[in-house]
Amino acid sequence: MEEFLGKSEIRRATREVPPAHYIFSIESFSLLVATGVEKYESHAFDVQDYKWRLSLYPNGNKRSNGEGFISLYLQIEDTQNFPRTWEVNVNFRFFILDQIRDKYLTIEESDGVVKRFYQMKTEWGIAQLLSLDHFNKASNGYLVGDCCTFGVEVFVIEQTGKLERLSMMKGPPNNTITFQLQNYSKSLADFYTSGVQTIGDSKWELIVYPRGIGIAKYYSLSVFLSLVEAHNLPPKGKVYAQYKFRVKDRLNYTNTKEIIDSAWFTASASRYGDRYLIPLWDLQDRSKGYLVNDTLRVEADIIVVSNVKLFL
Repeated sequence: MEEFLGKSEIRRATREVPPAHYIFSIESFSLLVATGVEKYESHAFDVQDYKWRLSLYPNGNKRSNGEGFISLYLQIEDTQNFPRTWEVNVNFRFFILDQIRDKYLTIEESDGVVKRFYQMKTEWGIAQLLSLDHFNKASNGYLVGDCCTFGVEVFVIEQTGKLERLSMMKGPPNNTITFQLQNYSKSLADFYTSGVQTIGDSKWELIVYPRGIGIAKYYSLSVFLSLVEAHNLPPKGKVYAQYKFRVKDRLNYTNTKEIIDSAWFTASASRYGDRYLIPLWDLQDRSKGYLVNDTLRVEADIIVVSNVKLFL
């Protein structure tokens, strides 16, 4: 159940598990109220290396529109030795025990805002935690035999200082890999590799099968782009590349073959390309201009590449 109170929405739910960090029980609640105390502060308690305290307004915090309600606050303690610009960021929720049903009503702000404790703001809470009419009605279970129980859970958002930055770089410098095979007609190896080239933050090379691979063997030129150090990627790490393969017509300039593709490269899938880049009968047709002086030249442009930087 949620209700709108002022600028914040309050989420209320029930659960059987008691609060993890602090429970504050009151016997003879009516006598506490009769003392005229505006605010009662609990003893300090430790959570995640900080000291905290609950502040209960049994007749409501009238300065924060809490009249007619129970008001409950969490305050941080012993800050005098903190650095001058200290801050502690916290999520917290309050509890009230339903003694009849043996369940806890949990109450928290539902806007998801992390509360920032600092030198000028050492207390946060909910002025309209629960209406006094609802709280005082014995059948609701919150005040039974003039006894009641409150609680709190405190979750400090720790700053680890770790940052990961993913950037997508378009047109990175030195982004063309060139492979050249002289004496194509006399080449015997199944495949050849270009030199390794760093583009972005990654090392790349071309793998060229002059007479094809697999089902494209003796049918077409096959070309692949390989992420050289893919085995060094962290678990689930990957690198994106959009790339263009190009075999130029160096005679007529009209038959240049280009394809554009893209992929996420991983440790288990470290190379991508095209088995059927150019049919061998076209490649070996000297009039097409792909082989000049029996030399094959293949180029790859990396158009977009992802880079990841870790700041620890």
